[in-house]
Amino acid sequence: MGAIQSIDVRLEPGHEGWRLDRALAAAVPTLSRERIKVLIKSGAVAQDGALVRDPAIKVHGDEALTLAIPEPAPAHNEAQDIPLSIIFEDEHLLVVDKPAGLVVHPAAGNFDGTLVNALLHHCHGSLSGISGVARPGIVHRIDKDTSGLLVVAKTDVAHEGLARQFADHSIERRYKAIVSGTPARSKGSVDAPLARSSHDRKKVAIVKDGRGKRAVTHWSIEKVFRDAAMVECRLETGRTHQVRVHMASIGNPLLGDQVYGRAPHQRVRELLQRLDFKRQALHAAELGFIHPVTKARMAFTSPLPADMQQLFTALGV
Repeated sequence: MGAIQSIDVRLEPGHEGWRLDRALAAAVPTLSRERIKVLIKSGAVAQDGALVRDPAIKVHGDEALTLAIPEPAPAHNEAQDIPLSIIFEDEHLLVVDKPAGLVVHPAAGNFDGTLVNALLHHCHGSLSGISGVARPGIVHRIDKDTSGLLVVAKTDVAHEGLARQFADHSIERRYKAIVSGTPARSKGSVDAPLARSSHDRKKVAIVKDGRGKRAVTHWSIEKVFRDAAMVECRLETGRTHQVRVHMASIGNPLLGDQVYGRAPHQRVRELLQRLDFKRQALHAAELGFIHPVTKARMAFTSPLPADMQQLFTALGV
């Protein structure tokens, strides 16, 4: 794979004593530090014709370096013209309101027709490559049958900045869920580690054997119905199936959840059948973060989708 761009960089005196990858990231702000680290290790950085392969070496602050930026690896995903609900977009990132039923990225059983296929068409392939060719631009995800807000990175710099916020749990995420029964209290928190179930690899379970990652969900009741309730769930962490498993653990699984649910009250069961509601009643309603490039505070909301709104209305009758 040949280099398609060569960049000459002169480090500044203020960089003296810095690691090479840090100094280059400051000098070339269009490339993330992680991307530069990979370039250095792959032999794409040279000084006076000699390759420099150690991203940790200290610089003097006056070096003249050449970066050979290789052509990106081709994505094996197909760009597909699938309608998207774009809430916000700039040159760095976009926020999508994902409908229920749409898989986020290709995997076994779903190699096309995914959000990634739609994004590749919409963005003409200009998505961050940090997650690899199978998941370009994907910083986080929500389940196929969960609806709501997702932020997608178009550049590596945006991806790296957003990933840091997810890692330090500073991303604001609030979900709306309709659960079976009414929780015993008006609000509460579930702090229980999650890992793949040892009995069923397709399921996630609360574990106490040290395998699990810490998972924290703060919930509060918003509306009480007969035999059901609407709750808001604020995620302190973002683990796979977190809301679904945590709400089930307190005896209030999500309505329509085919994996972690249990048979609801007969009235509710008949209502779900009449409405043909077959997915978990979960919607990513609020998303907030600091823009990784502009540093502006970003906040987005998404109303309940039609199917959940219909269920909400019918439960109140």
